[in-house]
Amino acid sequence: MSKFFKRLLNDSSSSDEEERNMWFAAAIEFERQNSQGSGFGDRSSRQYRYRDRVSGHSRLLNDYFVENPVYDETLFRRRFRLSRPLFLRILHTLQQHNDYFVQRRNAANTVGLSGEQKMTAALRMLAYGMSADSLDEYVRIGETTTIECVKRFCQGVVEIFGPEYLRSPNAADISRLLRKANQRGFPGMLGSLDCMHWAWKNCPAAYHGMYTGHVHRPTIVLEAVASYDVWIWHAFFGMPGSNNDINVLDASNLFANLQEGCGPSVNYTIMGNHYNMGYYLTDGIYPKWATIVQSISHPQDLAHEFFAKKHESYRKDVERAFGVLQARFAIVRGPARFWHHEDLTFIMKACIILHNMIIEDERVDDNGLVAMASGNDDYDSLGTDGPVEVSRGPISFDHFMATNRAIRDSNTHYALRRDIIAHLWTLHGQGVIE
Repeated sequence: MSKFFKRLLNDSSSSDEEERNMWFAAAIEFERQNSQGSGFGDRSSRQYRYRDRVSGHSRLLNDYFVENPVYDETLFRRRFRLSRPLFLRILHTLQQHNDYFVQRRNAANTVGLSGEQKMTAALRMLAYGMSADSLDEYVRIGETTTIECVKRFCQGVVEIFGPEYLRSPNAADISRLLRKANQRGFPGMLGSLDCMHWAWKNCPAAYHGMYTGHVHRPTIVLEAVASYDVWIWHAFFGMPGSNNDINVLDASNLFANLQEGCGPSVNYTIMGNHYNMGYYLTDGIYPKWATIVQSISHPQDLAHEFFAKKHESYRKDVERAFGVLQARFAIVRGPARFWHHEDLTFIMKACIILHNMIIEDERVDDNGLVAMASGNDDYDSLGTDGPVEVSRGPISFDHFMATNRAIRDSNTHYALRRDIIAHLWTLHGQGVIE
């Protein structure tokens, strides 16, 4: 029994035996809880473990980051999902942005974890979707510290690289996308649009009804637009899984720049008809808008059948992007185990940013060679077929509403699809597209 309760019982001047028994029972219950390792005064959950972080740092450097490492560039790319130069570029940028990734000494003059250890732990969790304490034996980093590394890494990546790698296509990008779309027989196509659901395992019970949809478990929706090289140009994440693709489209900002008149203009001609808005290939659930082209579920002639075949083939660009994203980062393939919606948003956006950075780092040129990008390479450096005008001035409310009505015009949708069908069939008859 603790000295406090012994002194309390011995010094008590009360003659009431019932009160003394009550204090005695409270003392026994207090001692029982402490002996079980729970309640007030518990120190068993805060045991100190000497992990020898310096040896973990040295082992990691010798394996991957010295001049002649144990594992070569191929194994580094396989295990970290990105090349060594790109890893070091991200690490150095994070260290300049946040000193959390800089190796320091604590108040006891003990060397802490290095930036390589923290970033390795974060990338391994993102790449393999493993538990937080699975890296303890190799990297020498605890479970709580690993979770903090993941959160700080994802937040830093989004804040630093988000404006560049999560932006909408600019004038040079649109020129390149239009040139590729014209080669495919779809003039004016800017990419393909679809949604992906990410299961939320640790969704709070109060939110289950809101986040549970057709997959019968809580999910969060990602709306994305991908191009032919699986670069993700648009990412809108966070809508509850009970919403379908139409609800997500209404809430997203996909056509915000077009409505506000501050986006690059897209001008093209199909079968003698002029159009001034680009479009996306989608499946059948999306509305009949002028900026959306859907397939034909039951084609009745050869021209419609050929269009449906090509449409369904090119619409798979976004599906391939989802597949590559989940293959590279298993954390977005399995159920999310984080508790807070904000953490999941940072993780998803960080994975998309890293996905685009890897594409930039390993993109293939026209000769079929892999062009490894340096730290200051620009994804917009490809040539264009001419200038694309960009309007930046303010617009009136009437112009905004007129643009909004033009986007949602079903008549333009059907006319555009008829022109594309005729254009594709003409190219097929000429032998340009098989």
